[in-house]
Amino acid sequence: MVRVRIKFCGLTRICDIEAANDLMPEYVGFVFWHKSKRYLSPENAMTLRKSLRQEIVPVGVFVDENPRIVANMAEGGTIDMIQLHGHEDDEYIAGLRKLTRAKIIKAFRVKTADDALRAEESSADFVLLDSGMGTGKVFDWSLIRRVKRPYFLAGGLDAGSVGEAVSRLNPYAVDVSSGIETDGVKDRVKMSDFISSARG
Repeated sequence: MVRVRIKFCGLTRICDIEAANDLMPEYVGFVFWHKSKRYLSPENAMTLRKSLRQEIVPVGVFVDENPRIVANMAEGGTIDMIQLHGHEDDEYIAGLRKLTRAKIIKAFRVKTADDALRAEESSADFVLLDSGMGTGKVFDWSLIRRVKRPYFLAGGLDAGSVGEAVSRLNPYAVDVSSGIETDGVKDRVKMSDFISSARG
């Protein structure tokens, strides 16, 4: 079995980047949705990106953003991958592909088997299966057992649950944000414990 890839999402401080550089998740996420408590300005994101080890892929998280703004951040070097968390459809993705060659992750909230089917059919390079944006809750994993394509698993994961998720589902990657936080900020100990559990 290939080692699961890990994405730490919602990093906002230089100390978060320093922890990531030591722990070496494959991906880190910068949230560019203004309504998020983890919102990061493009300028601050670029500052953090410059301190990030080259082996770690910076991902930009967007919600129904103007495609040109998304593409400009990818082409300008702030991010290397794009994660879409809104109502973006295949037409939006097709338009975005005309503006950038960056890989695209499309997030899907999984409440029914039909949601999993929609994810399976998405034209994005990867899909992310979640209980909802930043809810910190686990969804019913049985709904995605028939998903064949590689996917990022999110939703309520922490050091206590990620090991079971990896062994049961063998996802391409696991994505965590609130599960590595204490009082709303990233916690280096929880980040380390998550890595250990995921790769156990």
